[in-house]
Amino acid sequence: QVQLVESGGGLVQPGGSLRLSCAASGFTLAWHAMGWYRQAPGKEREAVACSSSSDNNTYYADTVKDRFTISRDNAKNMLYLQMNALKPEDSGVYYCATDAEPDFCTVLSLRGHWGQGTQVTVSK
Repeated sequence: QVQLVESGGGLVQPGGSLRLSCAASGFTLAWHAMGWYRQAPGKEREAVACSSSSDNNTYYADTVKDRFTISRDNAKNMLYLQMNALKPEDSGVYYCATDAEPDFCTVLSLRGHWGQGTQVTVSK
């Protein structure tokens, strides 16, 4: 069955960097658009970045443009999110999800499967 396992979260100071990973199994990553989402306490889950299956089309939330980069290694069935210049407002649980076409990245109801999430905390 489809399984998504996120890792790489942790505590980092403002201005620091983290690289999140999402290990996919039960399906072929190369055939699916994928996305990263986050949810802060008391807030709704929001789109962070999405990548088409061919990785030639991406979406980034305005709040993370030029700081975050979504990438994938289809040979390893892995999805990544490189996060630089982190801010306290980037804190939250980060999730990867399937069926995340960039043009519909913000429509969360269209996602097929979700991982369990990894916590990112940006604090001094």
